[in-house]
Amino acid sequence: MPRRFCTSFTSEMIPENPYLLLTPGPLSTTKGVRASMLQDWCTWDHEYNQIVQEIRSELVTLASKTNQYTSVLMQGSGTFSMEAALGTMMPRDESLLLVLSNGAYGERMVRIAEYMGIDVIKQTELEMQTFCLEDLEQILQVNPAIRAVSVAHCETTTGILNPIEAIGRIVKQYNKLFIVDAMSSFGGIPIDMDALEIDVLISSANKCIQGVPGFGFIIFKKELIKQCQGNARSLSLDAYDQWEVMEKNEGKWRFTSPTHVVRAFGEALYELQLEGGIAMRHARYVENQQCLVKGMEALGFTCVVKQSLQSPIITSFYSPLSNAYDFQTFYDRLKESGFVIYPGKVSCIDSFRIGTIGDVYPKDITNLLEAIKEAMFW
Repeated sequence: MPRRFCTSFTSEMIPENPYLLLTPGPLSTTKGVRASMLQDWCTWDHEYNQIVQEIRSELVTLASKTNQYTSVLMQGSGTFSMEAALGTMMPRDESLLLVLSNGAYGERMVRIAEYMGIDVIKQTELEMQTFCLEDLEQILQVNPAIRAVSVAHCETTTGILNPIEAIGRIVKQYNKLFIVDAMSSFGGIPIDMDALEIDVLISSANKCIQGVPGFGFIIFKKELIKQCQGNARSLSLDAYDQWEVMEKNEGKWRFTSPTHVVRAFGEALYELQLEGGIAMRHARYVENQQCLVKGMEALGFTCVVKQSLQSPIITSFYSPLSNAYDFQTFYDRLKESGFVIYPGKVSCIDSFRIGTIGDVYPKDITNLLEAIKEAMFW
């Protein structure tokens, strides 16, 4: 079990948050996670590097039941890790990347590939829909140069949950590498990389594991990362080099690491296990989301995504049709009541989003619904 880091600080020493973050990350964290950042650490210190190694090992344990995977931590936001993963695993030849895109984060993968000079094609679906598997198979049939297929598991543009099991089956039928952007799902939704035959998974410290922003991580198949030396288009985003240094130097980062964030993440991993692991956290998130939808529909709101495709991470709602409605006013009123929500990101409709992850419980959702009822001015 991961170790605890905040034992020298009492909860009274840590102030309460002024509001609850109902976003897909950064999100509301526990006092324990915040307390773990109250001590300074040296990046060269053996004990600190040991923490890094424990985190790397625990991430693999959460993702896999075998010994075929390894993990590497990368400074920056989750997008940095996504760019590092794509740039490191795609060779500098004419091999092709297929991106499945039904939202802003699929489109971001395409932009990353284009910036790095990686040949990329995409299968695009509407933001409220998931992918046609027959179309995916046809694309793979007519494009033998495709090396890898990449998809966002939870596309937080809408909150839709893409079916990575079905997608992965087809990808592997055609012997392609399978990349999963699990930025907003890993730690909050069970993912078995062995069963799904995922080659690369990317996520971030400040999502469902409930740490704070500052680094992301990539879980690679060991045999794949060993083949990636020299592929990277960037020095700082060379995931192979970062992995090799961490392996050979027992947790040392190549460049200055976010020590406080790493410690907070270690505490968050401890608290994840204390909660009962990913399965229990997933159950809490599902209860949060179901409570939210039931209450919002009772208030007259409509979900953008149908429930069968909806993740427990974040939910999009159509904005009220009233001319008197203004998102900023609605947002400000909720913030005054202690809740922060998210603007909409769907390109073709007016909407807003509410997250149900982080240190958030059904009682918080009940209180939010009361605040929304009071904030409805239209």
